[in-house]
Amino acid sequence: MRIATWNVNSITARLPRLLAWLESSGTDVLCIQETKCGAEQFPAEQLRELGYESAVNATGRWNGVALLSRVGLDDVVSGLPGGPEYDGVQEPRAVSATCGPLRLWSVYVPNGRELAHPHYAYKLRWLEALRAAVAEDAAGARPFAVLGDYNIAPTDADVWDVSVFEGGTHVTEPERAALAALREAGLSDVVPRPLKYDHPYTYWDYRELGFPKNKGMRIDLVYGNKPFTEAVRDGYVDREERKGKGASDHAPVVVDLDL
Repeated sequence: MRIATWNVNSITARLPRLLAWLESSGTDVLCIQETKCGAEQFPAEQLRELGYESAVNATGRWNGVALLSRVGLDDVVSGLPGGPEYDGVQEPRAVSATCGPLRLWSVYVPNGRELAHPHYAYKLRWLEALRAAVAEDAAGARPFAVLGDYNIAPTDADVWDVSVFEGGTHVTEPERAALAALREAGLSDVVPRPLKYDHPYTYWDYRELGFPKNKGMRIDLVYGNKPFTEAVRDGYVDREERKGKGASDHAPVVVDLDL
């Protein structure tokens, strides 16, 4: 069974590439972030023609998440139970469902913006709510994983130059402590094999030739419980999908399971 996560940075802009990638990659379940559309604009029919059911949590031009599955889609929960609001709204940043033998979440963790910005405190509250919401499934016997754009680099090795991020978000101790709390709840970081490069980055800024110079970050993560991680047989970052015209600034992270 093949599952993946991909921040597409607008499903409307990326739809031709997404459809082609689904056909060529053999992916059974895909977690999507940053749909940047309302639910009524989500291309559910085009995806259904490829055999994928869709669970969508999207409300407009910002944020938005989805789960696509061709192995079943049941018990859908839209949103983060107990999650905080920002500017009076619970943003569309989480959706979960049972896909065949798996229970999966697609999450888009708040960016945080700047350390002194209210969005950073919101990010930490959101991550605490995530830990509380997934704790029961993380400790359970069913394979379970939380996939998505975490907007956190787990270690200094997961950014191209940690000095560039000094005093900024994505690398701070409180953010990394939130990842540690997920691990304490029973989830493990499934790290893709690096292939050509030493570190399997998943995001490269569009600016300043970030991708050609491999100035990247590993912020798209797969956190699975013990039954999930024991079933993992392979994992990789599909860097090819970051290349060329019309690419997202993130690449898909793919995990193969023997279930």
